Amino acid sequence: MLFNSIEFSVFFLIVFILYWGINRNLKVQNILLLISSYIFYGWWDWRFLSLIILSSIIDFTAGAKIHAATHQKDRKAWLMVSLIANLGFLSIFKYYNFFVESFSDMMNLFGWQPNDLTLNIILPVGISFYTFQTLSYTLDIYRKEFEPTKSIISFFTYIAFFPQLVAGPIERAANLLPQIEKKRIFNKEWFNAGIVQILTGLFRKIVIADTLGIYVDSVYQNLEVHNSSTIALATFFYAFQIYYDFSGYSDIAIGTAKLLGFKFHQNFNLPYFSKSLTEFWRKWHMSLSFWLRDYLYISLGGNRKGIKITYRNLLLTMLLGGLWHGSSFNFIIWGGIHGVVLSIEKYLNSEKYMAKIRGFAPLGYVITFFVVLIAWIFFRAPSLESALYAVREIFAFDFNMPFIGDINVLVNSFLLLALGISFDLFLFKKKKALEHLGKTFKPLEIVLFSTVLVLIISLFYSTSNNFIYFQF
Repeated sequence: MLFNSIEFSVFFLIVFILYWGINRNLKVQNILLLISSYIFYGWWDWRFLSLIILSSIIDFTAGAKIHAATHQKDRKAWLMVSLIANLGFLSIFKYYNFFVESFSDMMNLFGWQPNDLTLNIILPVGISFYTFQTLSYTLDIYRKEFEPTKSIISFFTYIAFFPQLVAGPIERAANLLPQIEKKRIFNKEWFNAGIVQILTGLFRKIVIADTLGIYVDSVYQNLEVHNSSTIALATFFYAFQIYYDFSGYSDIAIGTAKLLGFKFHQNFNLPYFSKSLTEFWRKWHMSLSFWLRDYLYISLGGNRKGIKITYRNLLLTMLLGGLWHGSSFNFIIWGGIHGVVLSIEKYLNSEKYMAKIRGFAPLGYVITFFVVLIAWIFFRAPSLESALYAVREIFAFDFNMPFIGDINVLVNSFLLLALGISFDLFLFKKKKALEHLGKTFKPLEIVLFSTVLVLIISLFYSTSNNFIYFQF
């Protein structure tokens, strides 16, 4: 069930009415949320409900055992149960074929052709997201930063909560579980803010991202026939397509949670207004970047063991972050580019070098966006060969007239992108977060804002296009 579908609108309206109709009974309310979340997830493929339920049982048990254990050996043993189970599920469903194919390709270099060991595996929707979410629960308990819940209903609801189940934000137990276990009260300000954020998210996805995607797909589906200017334009469009697609999803998720009385953390904070790649990763997919920082980068030693180890940790973190997105060398290279540039920034951030480059600080915005843009090529290209071709073409600087395609699509893409960037620039200059924008609106302003966006969304809506991050 997609956020941008009629089915979800009907589904959520029913859930919303029932949810606030039984708000006097917290347990029944949570059971309703759990059942609703399983219906929402099962809409894609009910068979994978068994996987998320099994993962929930394992981590609920492991969390309780880690907390109750009196010996460090037992605590580690139960943590390993959680890690092996969750990473095992993720490895089988997401990475098994990738590693088998890579092994076969390597063996072919030595003249050995092993039998085909790949499996016909369907990737469960959202497995990367809920795996990280449930892992953070047991890891926080192991670190003695969080006490496990005693309610299996609360825990199962935390893992399966439908606004963020499929593509985040990746909410930590310390933030979401206490909200699940306490009574929620309908808040008019939250309702207004939620409506504004949901409609803005739908506008970003349906109107801007899906329009840009038409041109991007037409070019990237057949990169080899296009010139430098066409590939550069399609890549520029893709940078904003994926931003408005994924930030739009996050907006709908956060806004939907607000309508149910929950507060999620911000997931995007105008990332393209960043003067360094380090700043970009503090603003892009924040729940993932902070997860990687807290559970991977710091666990590897962070910056506590010398500068060389810091570079290693940055590179490993970003390589694994790239692999988290998908089982392809394209994603590994994408992560590697970010890891290398982050390491360079770490090196240049010393007082010695900062004194020299401080006068060129405005260039940081341009350089950062350019690095992100080049990295997106590997993220979007269908194969490593086509990605390398695209990079070669762009740096050949053969900028002739770009491919026009459907002139209406191209014109709409430029106009809508200008509108989206103008709105983001307004938020950036006013230092306003979209999450709080609706709270400042008066009732008439909410009605006008909602009416205008609903009309525009209706004009551009044709079919329910998948969100890009659903494939991860």
